[in-house]
Amino acid sequence: MRHLPVLPVLVLCAVPALADPVDPTPRLAVMSAFAPEWEILQDGLERAKTYDINGSPFVTGVLEGKEVVLVLSGVSMVNAAMNTQIALDRFEIEGIVFSGIAGGVDPALGIGDVVVPERWGQYLDAIMARETADGFAIPPWMSSEFPNLGMRFVRSQEVQRAGAAEPERRFWFPVDARMLEVARGVADDVTLPDCVAGAECLSTPPRIVTGGNGVSGAAFVDNADLRDWAFDTFDARVLDMESAAVAHVAYANDTPFIAFRSLSDLAGGGAAENEMGTFMGLAAGNSAAVMRAFLSALE
Repeated sequence: MRHLPVLPVLVLCAVPALADPVDPTPRLAVMSAFAPEWEILQDGLERAKTYDINGSPFVTGVLEGKEVVLVLSGVSMVNAAMNTQIALDRFEIEGIVFSGIAGGVDPALGIGDVVVPERWGQYLDAIMARETADGFAIPPWMSSEFPNLGMRFVRSQEVQRAGAAEPERRFWFPVDARMLEVARGVADDVTLPDCVAGAECLSTPPRIVTGGNGVSGAAFVDNADLRDWAFDTFDARVLDMESAAVAHVAYANDTPFIAFRSLSDLAGGGAAENEMGTFMGLAAGNSAAVMRAFLSALE
């Protein structure tokens, strides 16, 4: 009996079309990472309407006279990047504003201060180097523009943007220059509280600082050595777990971005235990207060 040749089977898979936008109104995406920040952002939101997308809430409405969609990013770089892109795909986003807490890195800053950096970098995206007789060394085809911390060498990001002939590599992702100028303009108009309700007060009144650098990475930092390295290496004022990921996605989508971060703790630089448990609410409120003043002034 003659055997027929075995032919490869071609399987055709249906590729779903991109989901349609759920709301055509041009809006600002106002983001926060987790529940305490998220609840503060919703205070005063008018005409609220909630959409459940991929299990996460996206709430449209009017805040400080601006059409917005509130986005709960989730904690971590991956969650923040994912939900930023969902917001861009499903809503008509004209700009992205992040408000939340952070760890203080700059020794000149104190708990409760609100920092509005001019650029963000992903400082924990790394090459783990081989230990040699001469110290740690990365493969010869790789490079790092920053001093290492032991075996950890920081690497830049490869970014593809629409219209670009090829990907580019960069470490820093800038915030929008116009948004930063608006933030500078409102800094003198906002008075920040310095006491936790029914509890401790800060020894120094909090202030608003615009400009400088922020860094983000997938780690909660409560370590003085890492804090010192982040300040010395990146001249960072604050560190967190989301902002640089959102800045990266915003840059790739050519969307204006800015982040307001208030210090809930000193990332391991304090004399006693981590301060976040005491001052998280104060810091989240301070960040939101400056962000709201910014929204009100934005034209």
